[in-house]
Amino acid sequence: MQKLSVKVAAQRLMEGNVIAYPTEAVWGLGCDPLNKQACLDLLQIKRRPIQKGMILIAGGIDEFADILSALPVDQVHKLDVAWQNQGSTGAITFLVPDILDQVPYWIKGSHNSVALRVSQHPLVTSLCRAFGGPLVSTSANRSGKPPARSRVLVEKYFGGQLEFTVPGALGGATNPSKIIDFYTGKTIRAS
Repeated sequence: MQKLSVKVAAQRLMEGNVIAYPTEAVWGLGCDPLNKQACLDLLQIKRRPIQKGMILIAGGIDEFADILSALPVDQVHKLDVAWQNQGSTGAITFLVPDILDQVPYWIKGSHNSVALRVSQHPLVTSLCRAFGGPLVSTSANRSGKPPARSRVLVEKYFGGQLEFTVPGALGGATNPSKIIDFYTGKTIRAS
């Protein structure tokens, strides 16, 4: 059943739709980051200003190869080690400079960096792999409301505005990912 749900969700993403899915701590909304209209639809559904930017989530660091290609190898290795070890410290999102300016403005917002996270949630990993790359990932809530921690609340928040909701359980983390500026090490959002 899970494989079929992931396959259906990946197809909906490829068709330019917004979906909901469970992550480590909260339910997320996602779409194809390269599909401008899908991203604008997601922002409208969430009532999130485009200037804030959104997180890209992947099943493995290899899915960020293009974005990370301008970073020195030792810096990419540092990211990889941090993401591999995040199980003990909670999920980590890094703000990484978009050196080659290849990430669209509807993802970065008014920033020069892009928020990247490699998930260890098996469903998210499977979804990214089935889709063929990273997804937009933002908490399933309207701006200013608490993030959804259940499928019931996702449906209450968004009703029929989503094309698909992937069934599954949260990963057991108590807080959304910590956000860290990769170069300065400054914590932007504590977990």
